Amino acid sequence: LVSASSLLIVLWLGGEKIIRGELTLGEFVAFNAYLTRLVFPMITLGWMIDRFQRAMASMKRIDEILDTVPDIQNTQDASTLPVEGHIRFCGVSLSYNGAPALKDIDLDIPAGSTLALVGRVGAGKTSIARLIPRLVDATQGHVLIDGRPVETYDLQTLRASIGYVPQDTFLFSDTLHENVAFGLDAAVPEQVEWASAVSQLSNDLADFPEGMETVMGERGVTLSGGQKQRTALARAVIRQPRILILDDAMASVDTHTENEIHHRLRGVMAERTTILIAHRISTVRDADHIVVLEDGHIAEQGKHVELVEKDGLYAEMFRHQQLSDELNRL
Repeated sequence: LVSASSLLIVLWLGGEKIIRGELTLGEFVAFNAYLTRLVFPMITLGWMIDRFQRAMASMKRIDEILDTVPDIQNTQDASTLPVEGHIRFCGVSLSYNGAPALKDIDLDIPAGSTLALVGRVGAGKTSIARLIPRLVDATQGHVLIDGRPVETYDLQTLRASIGYVPQDTFLFSDTLHENVAFGLDAAVPEQVEWASAVSQLSNDLADFPEGMETVMGERGVTLSGGQKQRTALARAVIRQPRILILDDAMASVDTHTENEIHHRLRGVMAERTTILIAHRISTVRDADHIVVLEDGHIAEQGKHVELVEKDGLYAEMFRHQQLSDELNRL
């Protein structure tokens, strides 16, 4: 606006002076050229000041994040021993801001076994999962991995041994390949292809214009809910972790695709400790051990057949889902 206004004023006044003979055409052209040379640096300076102020505001927010001290940190003698995957919960209770989420949980999960957690919304399933990688610490009791308190492990070593697929998956505005390979120093294409096949993400590659090199929007906005979950699942299994935590990781996947994923996951799960959280009984019925949570405590536990025969909360959920599936088929 300033540049346009100055040019308009120069043209108006300069034109009048040329008409009155007070200024030659050459002098007017030279004056206009000098004015342009003066105005452009002023415009650039204004642009730079604006960018600098924006950068300072962004830097302030970044500094706040970098200066934040995590609530959960390594102990002085943190262990970097490799994790095998034997997990125990010994009288574990957990509260969020004084509100109890878990009450006196006792569990023994042998290395290489599959534990399924089921229950109504808010029963405490996700809270158990979050205790293992130390996203939260127990209020009371102890979580042990391979006989050692989880607090004694180096956080980087511990979390590198865990593949965690949370309910709310987070994807980056990058290619599918980079999202699947995230966390690996160098992922070869064969690893990405294998992980994509396990999660059945490879079946959808034909829908993406550039296959695994397709760039997704922020948080994977261009993908469906099921595709996001399968991308997160591929990212978890590609690292070949000793402990695999699937927190309702297939809630947005259709039944047929879920069955295919479970078929391919069997080989992966057989070699590592797996915590399987789900609402569908069909997802957990083949687990080595099933725990039913209610209001933060263990209501029932056992194998699928045993729990159905007990005719408790698990059996009620099973019958309800069977009826729902039958109605959907009609």
